[in-house]
Amino acid sequence: MTQKTRVATDAAPAPAHTFSQGVRKGPIVQVSGQGPVDPVTNEYLHAGDVAAQTTRTLENVKAIVEASGATFDDVVMLRVYLTTREDFATMNEAYGAFVTAHTPSGVLPSRTTVFTGLPREEMLVEIDGLAVVSD
Repeated sequence: MTQKTRVATDAAPAPAHTFSQGVRKGPIVQVSGQGPVDPVTNEYLHAGDVAAQTTRTLENVKAIVEASGATFDDVVMLRVYLTTREDFATMNEAYGAFVTAHTPSGVLPSRTTVFTGLPREEMLVEIDGLAVVSD
């Protein structure tokens, strides 16, 4: 039986609560929801700028995926949580630019977008992900 292991990296913000940045079991990697947080200062960045927050958040997801031994191209699913429907087009543009640039295979991850409240008022976006490590 494959052991479940914690994925951790200084290249993404430390968890603020009782959860891991990511968890790997066999080839499966689940990344916890990430926000627009600087991994060095743990400060929330880009207040009011959903495009910049989306890019920073995806950088954090990517860092955790890579710490697991996978690449961003191994991501099969991303879930995006937005606070307002009005931010969708701007988020989608920033998301598309980042994901396309970091998916050399050209097979983009699946995605779900949900509109909801988020843990911090300054957060406009949160993203989690699922990757399957290639052998």
